[in-house]
Amino acid sequence: MIVLGRIVAPFGIQGWVKVSPYGDDPLAWADMPRWWISQNADAPAATWKPVSLRGCKEHGGGLIAVFESHQDRNLAEGLKGWFVGAPRNALPATGDNEYYWADLTGLSVENVAGEQLGKVAGLLSTGAHDVLRVIDGDTERLIPFVATYALDVNLEQGLIRVDWQKDW
Repeated sequence: MIVLGRIVAPFGIQGWVKVSPYGDDPLAWADMPRWWISQNADAPAATWKPVSLRGCKEHGGGLIAVFESHQDRNLAEGLKGWFVGAPRNALPATGDNEYYWADLTGLSVENVAGEQLGKVAGLLSTGAHDVLRVIDGDTERLIPFVATYALDVNLEQGLIRVDWQKDW
């Protein structure tokens, strides 16, 4: 299951919820007729609950959405804190040089000198751009995930090449 975001609050009185997306093109999810929700992001895929999407709109820096099964505020309030996800095969295709965060997590990171910097433990969204959180033992590096620093992503090799020094 690919975690796409988190429900942060109800919105209005007709069952809409605010969703904080993990990624920069959440409006593409509106094309998915079904989302999956869970109280635990690490729950086994079989335990995620499928919900039919009745509506989805961009709102501020996130989304608002409503599900067929949750059409009043009381039901929407019960979803606060739940995670939104989808199986990989249900997600919209990515464009060139676009990746789902889940595709990047776990990849090895090396710099242009060939030095291993660690593995991607996750990403952070700063508003301006995403940041790779790279862990190497007790060392954590935060590397902006922009073309200036992230030079190449090779999913087949499980490797991200960056212009980043080991001592930065």
